[in-house]
Amino acid sequence: QVQLVESGGGLVQPGGSLRLSCVASGSIFSIYTMGWYRQAPGKQRELVASISTGGSTNYADSVQGRFTIDRNNAKNTVYLQMNSLKPEDTAVYYCNAFRNRFNDYWGQGTQVTVSS
Repeated sequence: QVQLVESGGGLVQPGGSLRLSCVASGSIFSIYTMGWYRQAPGKQRELVASISTGGSTNYADSVQGRFTIDRNNAKNTVYLQMNSLKPEDTAVYYCNAFRNRFNDYWGQGTQVTVSS
């Protein structure tokens, strides 16, 4: 079992930056692929970025070049640095830890609002 707690969301103006953090507990963090997903009102949850156990990263086209995901296995933490934020980035952002279909965990989410 893995518990995930996100933080760092908030209200930011267009063009601004935020850094989300997700702290994991309860299992060996380094064996999980970690991901950030988001869900805007009326839309399906979508993958924003992921980072494998080996450090390989993957980004949605909409955030490529603006967002950066990284992980610190010693701190059991995954981060999402979000720059040049746009109103369309407004959503609840969720942290995910995935190893297989029996080991697939979600955080409670953190709200990100981009508005002037």
